[in-house]
Amino acid sequence: MLKTKLNVLTLRKEPLPTVIFHEPEAIELCSTTPLTKNRPHAGYKVAYLGKVAISGTQFLSGCTESAVVGLVERRALTQQQGTCPAGSSLLEIRPFQVRLHHMDGHGEASVTMDTYQVARIAYCTADHSVRPNVFAWIYREINDDLSFQMDCHAVECENKLEAKKLAHSMMEAFRKTFHSMRSDGRIHKSGSSDDFAEDSSTPEDSTPDDG
Repeated sequence: MLKTKLNVLTLRKEPLPTVIFHEPEAIELCSTTPLTKNRPHAGYKVAYLGKVAISGTQFLSGCTESAVVGLVERRALTQQQGTCPAGSSLLEIRPFQVRLHHMDGHGEASVTMDTYQVARIAYCTADHSVRPNVFAWIYREINDDLSFQMDCHAVECENKLEAKKLAHSMMEAFRKTFHSMRSDGRIHKSGSSDDFAEDSSTPEDSTPDDG
C-alpha cells in the first residue's frame, strides 16, 4: 500500500539561458503511468484548452489565472457552437520533452502530436481557482527570426488530483533534465538563486491508497 503526498502545485524557473536548479525539500514524486495496458503512450488523459500569449518573463503565483479563465470561456463557446474539436488528448511528461498527443474520436490512436522542450518551460501550475482541475504551463516559443514569445498552454484533467499529479510529474521531469544537463556540463550549479518556487497545498491532499 502506497500513499504519495501531493504538496507541490506550482513550479517556476528563471528565464533562460541562465538555468540554476534547486532541489526541493521533503517531497515525494508520483510517476507517470499508462492509462491502459494496451495504450501505446504513457501519460494522462486530458482535454487541451489551447494556448494564449502571455506577457512578461518573471512569473509569480496566480500569473496564469486570467489566461486559464479566457481559455475555459473560449472552449465553452466552441462547445456551444459545435465547433469544439472531437477527441481527447494524452499528456506525456518525460525528461527533456513533454508530448501532447491529440487522439482520434475513439481515443485509441494519436492523430497529431505537439512537443515541448522541458528547458523552455518557464512556469507551470495546477493551482487555479476558476478550475482546480486545470494544469497550465508557460512555454518559451522560438520564432523563425530567433525572437521568442511566451505562450500559456492549459489542459483540463479529469479531476483536481490528476492536475496535481501532472505538477509532480513535471517537477520530476525538471529534476532529471537539469541533473543530466549539469552532469554534461551544459549548465553550472549556483547557489545565488533558485529556479523553482513551490506552492504547498493543504495537508489533506494525497493520492488514493494503491492495492
